[in-house]
Amino acid sequence: QVQLVESGGGLVQAGGSLRLSCAASGRTFTTYSVGWFRQAPGKDREFVAAIRWSGGTTDYADSVKGRFTISRDNAKNTVYLQMNSLKPEDTAVYWCAAVPFDGRLGRLSLIRVSAYDYWGQGTQVTVSS
Repeated sequence: QVQLVESGGGLVQAGGSLRLSCAASGRTFTTYSVGWFRQAPGKDREFVAAIRWSGGTTDYADSVKGRFTISRDNAKNTVYLQMNSLKPEDTAVYWCAAVPFDGRLGRLSLIRVSAYDYWGQGTQVTVSS
């Protein structure tokens, strides 16, 4: 069992930056792949970024490529999402999620909500124009 806690959300002006953190407890985090997802009002939850357990391979949604960076510090059991050049359309609740290794469906599935076993409680990010 892994417990995930997100932090770092808040209100920022367009063009600004935020860094979200996803702290894990309960199990060694090194063998878990981690994803970030977001959901805006009236929309489905969508993939933002993921980082694999092995080698730290990353993947990003097209909408955030070049602006967001996912990274992990296994010594701290924490995954980060650095968000730069924020836009009003980035406004959403952001969740981190984790799954052992590459999950049941393999690494290409890490962009899917259904690939993950554990979820945090979410953190609100609001970008004002």
